[in-house]
Amino acid sequence: MEKAHPDVFNILLQILDDGRITDSQGRTVDFKNTIIILTSNLGSSYILDGINDKGEISEEAKNEVNKLLKTQFRPEFLNRLDEIVFYKPLRKDEISGIVDLMLGELKKRLADKEVGFAITDAAKDYVIDNGFDPNYGARPLKRFIQRKIETLIARKLIADDVAPGSTLTVDYDGEKLICSES
Repeated sequence: MEKAHPDVFNILLQILDDGRITDSQGRTVDFKNTIIILTSNLGSSYILDGINDKGEISEEAKNEVNKLLKTQFRPEFLNRLDEIVFYKPLRKDEISGIVDLMLGELKKRLADKEVGFAITDAAKDYVIDNGFDPNYGARPLKRFIQRKIETLIARKLIADDVAPGSTLTVDYDGEKLICSES
């Protein structure tokens, strides 16, 4: 939200106030039965630093984020929001699930080429530890998987080193990811 153009806020104010907007040709869009979810990374450093032993966000961190919101957004905008929800950073097991989904897509694409895919726990841990950044969420994981795993597999496929019906296994050797065929 903090990166949005000021006109976006003006339109949102109209939607949040009236429940509808009208364009220059008189067409009206009704938002009365709509849930609008806005996201922001403002104060993420406070949230990351404010996680207590139970994995909850401390009240201090929430207060700091709320102060920051008040400096960044106009009061008339903040007053129209029903609720501000604080999301906790992703845990390692949640990141593992996201990695599984991303690698599942890769597995499907390889299956179309009659090639199987497997990844060892060591390689998966390497991806989780090196591809995830709590400051940016799960987005860097996709690029990391593309650069480190998909490129590795693509090079094998382009070199014609993969027999149809075989399985490519990605492992971590302590220094880098490696790909072997079985």
